[in-house]
Amino acid sequence: MTSLSDLPIRDDLRGKSPYGAPQKVVPVALNVNENTHPIPDDVAEDIVVRVAKAIGGVNRYPDREFTELRESLAGYLGHGLTAENIWAANGSNEVIQQILQAFGGPGRSLLGFAPTYSMYPLLASGTGTAWLAGVRDDDFELSPETAGAEIRRLDPDIVILCAPNNPTGTPLSLETIEAAYDAARGIVVVDEAYAEFMPDDQPSALALLPGRPRLLVSRTMSKAFAFAGARVGYLAADPAVTDALRLVRLPYHLSALTQAAAVAALAHSDEMLAMVGEIRVQRDRLVTELAALGYRPHRSGSNFVLFGGVGDPNATFEGLLEQGVLIRDVGIPGHLRVTAGTEAETTAFLTALRSLGRPDGAETESAAPVSSQS
Repeated sequence: MTSLSDLPIRDDLRGKSPYGAPQKVVPVALNVNENTHPIPDDVAEDIVVRVAKAIGGVNRYPDREFTELRESLAGYLGHGLTAENIWAANGSNEVIQQILQAFGGPGRSLLGFAPTYSMYPLLASGTGTAWLAGVRDDDFELSPETAGAEIRRLDPDIVILCAPNNPTGTPLSLETIEAAYDAARGIVVVDEAYAEFMPDDQPSALALLPGRPRLLVSRTMSKAFAFAGARVGYLAADPAVTDALRLVRLPYHLSALTQAAAVAALAHSDEMLAMVGEIRVQRDRLVTELAALGYRPHRSGSNFVLFGGVGDPNATFEGLLEQGVLIRDVGIPGHLRVTAGTEAETTAFLTALRSLGRPDGAETESAAPVSSQS
């Protein structure tokens, strides 16, 4: 059988591994930061109606400029944005890939602050862009001073800031984003995939767009909108940026069905986002309960919690899996990551974790119920 090494693959791709998260059929899957709440029935019915209407025209190519979707996204984001400021693609990963195709490539570099989203270096590799890993402050924080110093030290062509950061959940201040933009000579991307899970009074990087043509804010409908299977990502930026992305996108890259489904979901944004509050409650519950169990949960503005103090991450991972609970080992020593699910899913995780014993070896009160903050 032919192996990958037998093929004339690009030299810079040899020895690399594709992105992958365990996909197992388990009762409680809390490993890939999905929104585990189902789409409301009335919203699903409207999506079906609009997609059915779009099917009637699938013999023709879709709107190449996905105009209605861009208008809907601009209306959802606010901040005075119009369709000219908006771009969309098949998930935020494709949006970032197109950014790298337009502004990166051979001889250019992308800087991220490790640990961060594992797709960034893979997307860089796929586009021939050099990956540069900057350092963070203690507890995975990123201050304006550290961000600016690392950018000046490494002098990248593109900077990407994950806000809140995946896999750590760490929020990012607008001051840090401003410092990064001021220090960078090229494009600065703020990946706000989890922005809707931040406190309501936490401003978005969207507020920084006016007067900053090199600033791009990426979003997704996969998380807060429970639309992971639909694959819709988007960004807001100066109209010149969307013109640049037209140079590298594939023709008709967003199907008519994808456009119809996304427009329908955005028409129900208030109802779709009603579940965000419930997820925040379960995330905060995880932080409280994990600390009570002797672990060290990190500050999170997302829909997941990274927790340290795990003596043997693999044993803990397997012990939970044996009880039908799947979480994520993200490769940070002594840490694991868990998505905030429904109240029942969160309870199942905490109950299973409690059954494995405290990480410090102290006795657990196995009969005590796992509380809910909801």
